[in-house]
Amino acid sequence: MLRKKFVAASAAYALVFFLSNTAVAQDSTKAPEKTTNITGSVDVYYRYNFLNAKDQGAFNNLTSFTNSQNSFELGMASLKVEHSFGKVSGVLDLGVGKRAEEFSYNDRTFSIDDNGDVVSSPNLLAIVKQAYVTFAPSDKFKFTFGKFGTHVGYELLDPQLNRNYSMSYMFSYGPFFHTGLKIDVTPIDNISFMLGVVNPTDMSTASFEKKFFIGQFHAASSNGNISGYLNYAGGKNLAKVASSQFDLVLTGKISDKFSLGYNGTSRSLKYDNLPKQSFWGSALYVNFDPMSSFGLTLRGELFDDKKNGTDGYIGTSVFATTLSANVKIGPLTIIPEVRLDSAKDPLFVKNSGQPTKSSASAILAAVFSF
Repeated sequence: MLRKKFVAASAAYALVFFLSNTAVAQDSTKAPEKTTNITGSVDVYYRYNFLNAKDQGAFNNLTSFTNSQNSFELGMASLKVEHSFGKVSGVLDLGVGKRAEEFSYNDRTFSIDDNGDVVSSPNLLAIVKQAYVTFAPSDKFKFTFGKFGTHVGYELLDPQLNRNYSMSYMFSYGPFFHTGLKIDVTPIDNISFMLGVVNPTDMSTASFEKKFFIGQFHAASSNGNISGYLNYAGGKNLAKVASSQFDLVLTGKISDKFSLGYNGTSRSLKYDNLPKQSFWGSALYVNFDPMSSFGLTLRGELFDDKKNGTDGYIGTSVFATTLSANVKIGPLTIIPEVRLDSAKDPLFVKNSGQPTKSSASAILAAVFSF
């Protein structure tokens, strides 16, 4: 009997010891870390075109997001929520205003008004700039599934992420976003690449459509001062229009006060039984920051559309020079800007209605971000 009691007591002690150590081990194992990050921005602007084409209704603006004349405008109010839980995360990025509407131009509802005219209005899908989930099984692999901003180009949708307020021609006629699945791979430090399968460019929904392919190769110097991206996006849609774009972005930090950026791109369109259409562009960005609260950016861009790669929007070559100042007051950035667009052929309209090859404009913008 004593032996049985001793064995039972020993077994009970062993069980308690095992459970206690298991509990300690579980307590010492950290649960996946949860983080939530909320950011956003509001931007407003005033634009004046010096051709003063108000009587003709011509804005003399052929790039994105600043299509107005002698008017105070809301660019976009934006709110972005990012939540991560260990190796998985989700992002919801919403925006309202002209900038967001033009960005999601395919997500619009068309109807007939009382006069029999076709009018369009954004639906709820149009306010979703980005919505995606990610899974990173290790620090070398990350999967992204959903709607996300394009990897192509130097400039970005959100104004606080650019130094010029008006957009380049390359941004305006390239892709805005993609919807699909991509994987980012970082095999070694400072080297990475991305591959993805997506809907046709700028389409949040695309039933029965063929899929496009996207890709990117990135390399940077060991100190991060020099970085380069080689980008691709292309495919063929149901209308049998084949699109292909190659894009190069280079950035370089010369000193704490000077930095450079470069963007070169080439896009082609091929319709059945028609000659190939194409455009190419090249832009240099020179950034000078004499102090933390003040900076200047000079953008010079050559955009060649003589082969009508923009499907009739440009149709000639344009050289655009843009000088922007960035005056920072805490989270607020004031951007006064002057811009001169010069085309090889008449592309703009005078107030008299006569065509002209050049156009000058000025913008005063304010961007608040948090």
